[in-house]
Amino acid sequence: MENILEASGLTKRFHGLVAVHDVSVQLRRGEILGLIGPNGAGKTTLVDMVNGTLEPNAGDLVFEGRSVRGLPAYRRAHLGIGRTFQIMKPFPGMSVLENASIGALFGTNGGERSIGRAREQARECLAFVGLGRRIAQRADALGGPDRKRLELARALAMRPRLLLLDEVMAGLNHVEIEEVIEDIKKVRDQGISILVIEHVMKAITSLSDRVFVLHHGEKIVEGSCGEVLRDPRVVEAYLGRRRR
Repeated sequence: MENILEASGLTKRFHGLVAVHDVSVQLRRGEILGLIGPNGAGKTTLVDMVNGTLEPNAGDLVFEGRSVRGLPAYRRAHLGIGRTFQIMKPFPGMSVLENASIGALFGTNGGERSIGRAREQARECLAFVGLGRRIAQRADALGGPDRKRLELARALAMRPRLLLLDEVMAGLNHVEIEEVIEDIKKVRDQGISILVIEHVMKAITSLSDRVFVLHHGEKIVEGSCGEVLRDPRVVEAYLGRRRR
């Protein structure tokens, strides 16, 4: 299967602290790849390097056959890389519809040129995530779960070919998690490749075609969900030791 993303030897240092060290991973077209690991393992830093929020100190990123290292985040968005953020910060003073429309205006291929078409695209994505009736509400008045939905809608409005999801299910209840899992499956069915960071193991096991694990900034294992979750290194580093 063709790779849509190839990361090789990615390293990121912050004033001597190595957050990610020599990480290589491939994401296949049409695949959902799960990324797990304890807090502070370097997961968000890795995603930041993929979408251009951070530039690696070493290594390369190839998206759809071309290196994107050195390209700013907005250029990578134009190429088709969209993402959600773990810390949700909707544009203050703007409506839910206006927030989602920004994704449509600055997305793949430079985004929509028409504000009217961008709004229509945003309405479709908001309806998809269950916010269709709240489009006129101020985005900064939304509660945590609905801000998560808005993050997803704004990213989808970009019409990405690669979608990076950073803990979109954190803070959701069981019913809401099931709804988001089904939404993500529908997104993949549209041909969008997905890299998902998640601590909700039900989501990882339900969604992921493959899983890889970061610990102290290094990849310790990669494989099918069953193989990874049985690996003694993962049990020790992330899931906790089994009781004897």
